[in-house]
Formats: sequence, C-alpha cells, structure tokens
Amino acid sequence: QVQLVESGGGLVQPGGSLRLSCAASRSIFSIYAMGWFRQAPGKQRELVASITTVGSTNYSDSVKGRFTISRDNAKNTVYLQMNSLKPEDTAVYYCTTGQYYSGSYYPDYWGQGTQVIVSS
Repeated sequence: QVQLVESGGGLVQPGGSLRLSCAASRSIFSIYAMGWFRQAPGKQRELVASITTVGSTNYSDSVKGRFTISRDNAKNTVYLQMNSLKPEDTAVYYCTTGQYYSGSYYPDYWGQGTQVIVSS
C-alpha cells in the first residue's frame, strides 16, 4: 500500500505556470510507474501524463509540449510542471501510482486531488 499527497494547485492566469508535487508514503524506486489524471465537470477523466520506473514519459495530446512529468525516487516524489496554461486545463488533478501493461498505464493508488483553475 502507498499513500499519496498532492500539492501545488491553485489559481493562475492563462499563459501562466504551475508545478504540482506528489509525495508518496513509501519508497517508489523501481517499483511503481506514476501518472497524473485530471477531471473537470462534465468531462471524462483523462490521463494527462505518466512516467515509468526508469523515467520514460507519455503525454496526452492535449498537454504534450506544455506539461512535463518527472520523478525523484530518492525523495519519493513525482512532479507535473505545467506551462502555457489554458482555461481548458482547469480541473482537479490526481496523482497515482500504477503499472504499464502492453504500453498502457493502469493506476492502482490515488491521491486526494488538487484543484487547478486557469482563469483571467
């Protein structure tokens, strides 16, 4: 079992940046892949970005080129750097641990979520 705590959400203007952090309660080195999901009212939950145990990354088409996922296994922490934010990025963002199967990411543990609002 692992517990995840997100931080770094808030209100930002379009074109601005935020960095989300997710701290795990136990070591994740060489054990878990990690992923960030988001969900906005009236929209389906979306996998935004994921990262393997060795640092390979994947992004949704909607954020590729603007967001960067990274991990620091020594600190049991995963990050989501969000640049050039748009109003449509407004959502609750969730940190997860998970596994890759046949190239797809499947979450198994979820954080509580952190709100990101992009508005002028």
